Amino acid sequence: MKILFIGATGMLGKPVATRLASSGFDTTLLARDVAKTQLLFPFARIVAGDLFNKDSLVKAFAGQDAVYMSLSVEQHSGEKDPQPEREGIDNIIAAAKQCGIRRLMYLSSLVHFYNGMNGFDWWAFTIKQSAVDKLKASGIAYTVFYSSTFMETFPYQMMHGSRLVLLGRSIAPMWFIAAKDYANQVAQAVEIAGTENREFTIQGLEPFTFDEAAAVFIASYKKEKLKVLRAPVGLIKFFGHFNQPFNYGWRICEALNKYPEKFDSEKTWAELGRPTITLAEYAAALTK
Repeated sequence: MKILFIGATGMLGKPVATRLASSGFDTTLLARDVAKTQLLFPFARIVAGDLFNKDSLVKAFAGQDAVYMSLSVEQHSGEKDPQPEREGIDNIIAAAKQCGIRRLMYLSSLVHFYNGMNGFDWWAFTIKQSAVDKLKASGIAYTVFYSSTFMETFPYQMMHGSRLVLLGRSIAPMWFIAAKDYANQVAQAVEIAGTENREFTIQGLEPFTFDEAAAVFIASYKKEKLKVLRAPVGLIKFFGHFNQPFNYGWRICEALNKYPEKFDSEKTWAELGRPTITLAEYAAALTK
């Protein structure tokens, strides 16, 4: 299968793109900055393209069988700004139809299902829900991965110097998963794709609240001694009225802290393989 990969340079895109290529799939990376992406993937095939330019996608999709999407809402962006999972998805579907793409694969999330609970209503989650609806209505075979929280959130987003920043109190557990385990599952999903529409819940081995997970991470991370810094929710929420990244931060943390995630990965593990990495092992490996 020839796969066109969108979002390879991101926190979650790089391990999946690397795994697909190493598994022998004919993988091509889409990039706005080809030279910069080539530095990250020196041996990869890279084509120029922009999600907000359908003609560039048509050129990039030519000759491909499937498209994998690792997209997200940028923290500094607003609802009225062009969004990869809104205008970008529209262009991807249109180009895929024009080029005869046989499968669309999309990384979604579990936490976006919090929209509508406890009076929570956020345009970013509405966009993610709409993206899935558009894929299902496209007439193209699809694979959607609904992920729990990734372990990479700790070193890439929560760690600031020797501090792990927590916002608010986490009351609901999440089945944290390592991107490496997810990448293995994606490779297997491609292997068994067939012609059916597929949806998979992506969860790790152990459930933790953010407070519990932070304690495990700190105990296992040996490079330096870490401490928890708890940011005041009210203050972050106040600044969010004037600053988009702050607005994004308190909204996503509110949802992650409260979404009542349930374990639902039996089918995924049976078909795509069981994860192998615990949070303690992930944290310890960061210092090797």
